[in-house]
Amino acid sequence: MQAETQKQAVFGIVFNEKRTEVLLVKRRDIPVWVLPGGGRDLGETPETGAIREVLEETGYTVNIVRKVAEYLPVNKMTQLTHTFECRIISGAPTLGPETKDVKFFPLNALPLLAPPFEGWIADAAAQHPEMLRQKITGVNYWVLFKLLIQHPILVGRYLLTKLGIHLNG
Repeated sequence: MQAETQKQAVFGIVFNEKRTEVLLVKRRDIPVWVLPGGGRDLGETPETGAIREVLEETGYTVNIVRKVAEYLPVNKMTQLTHTFECRIISGAPTLGPETKDVKFFPLNALPLLAPPFEGWIADAAAQHPEMLRQKITGVNYWVLFKLLIQHPILVGRYLLTKLGIHLNG
């Protein structure tokens, strides 16, 4: 069991019924498409956190189908992350304080995604027989530098959020 004081993240991966599309949210503070998710609250199970985050960010009530993976932190930009495949049981796409848009995307035509989301979606789509437990890949200072050159405004907004400054546009 992980220490309660360790920061952890939770994400829900929601496929359509045919498993050909995945649900993504466009953030308000950093206008990029990501999986619905965020920080796990103190005393909250990872499963409960993922269900809460999906509801808060998408408007959909979901249940957990399976735990896809635990991704282990590799640097100060990462934290222990739990990903769950979820199924919609009710609700409708809803925008909120953190969410600018909610949309299903075909797995073969995903929008530009920050690392490591594309890999996490692929891991869930592969339906491995057992839960994965591996290090987070694609999130390092070199990748951050390359993204800064390619997308300076987005990376600048990301860095501001790390300082506690959220620009909700």
